[in-house]
Amino acid sequence: MTTAPQTAAIDVSSLSFEKAVEELEAIVSALERGDVALDRSIEIYERGEALKKHCEALLSAAENRIEKIRLDRAGKPLGVEPLDGE
Repeated sequence: MTTAPQTAAIDVSSLSFEKAVEELEAIVSALERGDVALDRSIEIYERGEALKKHCEALLSAAENRIEKIRLDRAGKPLGVEPLDGE
């Protein structure tokens, strides 16, 4: 029987996007294999939900920082403006 990913007491909010996705992928893999005890499955599923929400929040924050380049008629950059035009 394969062991489930370790979900140590590392606070989800302190993880980088990449680390959170890595841990989330390990959880999904363990749950898909189906070789984790029910209690442990519930525990890592809940951790996975927290990781998913954290990743979504990080992605949303990144999207809010994206700027689009304004170009003049010749295609030369004039500057930047927020993606949503605010």
